[in-house]
Amino acid sequence: MTALEGMHILVTGSSSGLGLGAARDLAAAGHAVVLHRRSKTTAVPDPAAWHSVVTGDLGNLAQVRTIAEEVSALGRLDTVIHNAGVIGGADLVTVNVLAPYLLTALMPKPARLIYLSSGMHRGGSTDLSRLASGRASYSDTKLVLTTFAAAAANQWEGTVTHAVDPGWVPTRMGGAGAPDDLVAGHETQVWLATHDVEPATGGYWYHRRTQQPHPAVSDPVFQADVLAELGRLTGVRT
Repeated sequence: MTALEGMHILVTGSSSGLGLGAARDLAAAGHAVVLHRRSKTTAVPDPAAWHSVVTGDLGNLAQVRTIAEEVSALGRLDTVIHNAGVIGGADLVTVNVLAPYLLTALMPKPARLIYLSSGMHRGGSTDLSRLASGRASYSDTKLVLTTFAAAAANQWEGTVTHAVDPGWVPTRMGGAGAPDDLVAGHETQVWLATHDVEPATGGYWYHRRTQQPHPAVSDPVFQADVLAELGRLTGVRT
């Protein structure tokens, strides 16, 4: 399977961890990578490696809109990897769900959309009222995001969509004792960003192999409910 060349790719949350690993591999392969960092106080690793750098807090929807405007000004991207995420805290729902949804809704649709899920999504609740009430868990947010990815898979002509479980890897979020391999954790993102795969869209991937997600992910009724709730919470429809 031949890798595509010369792609223009945004990786969110790419100043460290899995995102940085993916961004570095993509840049080393000759792709034009847009690095994303949270704030101007966040150091830019390997400054010469990136096509451009965009700055903004994904826990702040006003800043998410600004990111969308800045990246949109670069033109239509080939791939957007929605890698950024947090394990908990007040910004959990905003960073893990609302930001990737809003960026998707506001930016020109790329050829490929990749959303970072987690095997923990299988323990998530389908009670969508938890998102707005402050009761949502990490697993809840990843179930909603994975369902959104599945709902988006056939929504826009010329855009394919996949969700990726990177495994439990030793990042700042995963902890030093996490058992999965850090490199393998980002390799699937890179592979999906740069290769045509089968299934062409709508896959849930773990280490380059498709897996079965939570049954609700493929439920068209739950998909419609997720789209409606995310539209309500952001005020923007995809």
